[in-house]
Amino acid sequence: MLTSLATADLFASPPQTAGDIKHELNAPLAERLRPSNIDQVIGQTHLLGPGRPLRLTFESGKPHSMILWGPPGVGKTTLARLMASHFDADFIQISAVLAGVKEIRESIERARVNRSAGRQTILFVDEVHRFNKAQQDAFLPHVESGLITFIGATTENPSFEVVGALLSRAQVYVLKPLDEDGLAALLERALNEAELGDGKTDISLTDDARQLLIGYADGDGRRLLNLLDQLITAARAAGRDNTDTAFIADAAFIGVALAPSRRRFDKGGDAFYDQISALHKSVRGSSPDAALYWLSRMLDGGADPLYLGRRLIRMAVEDIGLADPRALSTALDAVATFERLGSPEGELALAQAVLYLAAAPKSNAVYSAWKAAQAFISQDGSRPVPVHLRNAPTKLMKELGYGHAYRYAHDEPEAYAAGEHYFPDELPHPPRFYQPTPRGLEGKIGERLAYLKTLDAAAGKRSK
Repeated sequence: MLTSLATADLFASPPQTAGDIKHELNAPLAERLRPSNIDQVIGQTHLLGPGRPLRLTFESGKPHSMILWGPPGVGKTTLARLMASHFDADFIQISAVLAGVKEIRESIERARVNRSAGRQTILFVDEVHRFNKAQQDAFLPHVESGLITFIGATTENPSFEVVGALLSRAQVYVLKPLDEDGLAALLERALNEAELGDGKTDISLTDDARQLLIGYADGDGRRLLNLLDQLITAARAAGRDNTDTAFIADAAFIGVALAPSRRRFDKGGDAFYDQISALHKSVRGSSPDAALYWLSRMLDGGADPLYLGRRLIRMAVEDIGLADPRALSTALDAVATFERLGSPEGELALAQAVLYLAAAPKSNAVYSAWKAAQAFISQDGSRPVPVHLRNAPTKLMKELGYGHAYRYAHDEPEAYAAGEHYFPDELPHPPRFYQPTPRGLEGKIGERLAYLKTLDAAAGKRSK
């Protein structure tokens, strides 16, 4: 049996079943396809399959407070509405984008009236992460007393965006984007419901058109239905609904009728940080193709190319360092090139930098050395500079011995003052922060430093 996807609703009215509006041709497809029970929901089988957490909740006979976390268009709102319908509870919906203290108070008062009448209340807060701490805290006593069953929906990580006290009183359920099979099933159901107008002409899609539409949806069921709605409108506007046979939309028609949709991306949100993490780890893991994939994904999703360029510079220093110093120059040049050329030409320079960084030998020795030095300095005192290393621009300073006995390295054999020390005199065991790896140029650097140590030993340099 074909099933339908739970999609978000913008209104706070009591839930309608699919049957209530099934034949209202002017209603959006998302409304016409809204499921009336959980068996009609496409996707989220990890939560709604047999023996899974949300199905067990529906079967338990008692709802509980929860946070539904997932990207747009995966059914957060409809799951809340289905729960209210299943438990015959009053469904109150508020949006944290538009609501304030007044709406919260009104909702709580309505819940008190419901309790007096012996009815449960499910309070659904869409975009709950938009409420500040005080607003979120306002729900706590009413959740604890059982006055309301609280259901919050968020596209942001609740660990960061929902206050701990509320989070501890609600179960977090993670909803996933629809996969291609789920979107295909939803599209099939939608095509069975879709009509071009006046109930007389159907619309169908070629295989290429289906795949293109599913690609545009990018895991978002609501976006898929909205795109199909737009396609129907475009077909009607083009006068394609004057025949008695179904209008067949191909990929070319979709390309003309619909603007390409950007991939799922939220600047500053989890998708953003997850993808930049994937890019960084792909570079660090020396996987050029994966690194190029994530760079392309982020640019396609609307990421700031210069931000990505700055991250590439960081990768060049943190993960490559002196194993290949050209990596830093390559990243800097890529950013400068993009600043000069802009998009899309400059993006090729970023792609070149990503490939170079991913293929370069890796070393975090510079990064580790810098962190070790910072940690040491934060715990150590302000030791004085050794007298022989001090600058002596005045006669008094020279009389005090500043710079006395300093050995100018360029005047020494091999331009190295073997046995000289440069740490503070009071530091009996000078630390060693930099540990070169054997990879790339850093291998040569390690060999050079080891050779200098033999010169120090021959000169009788103090031991550590």
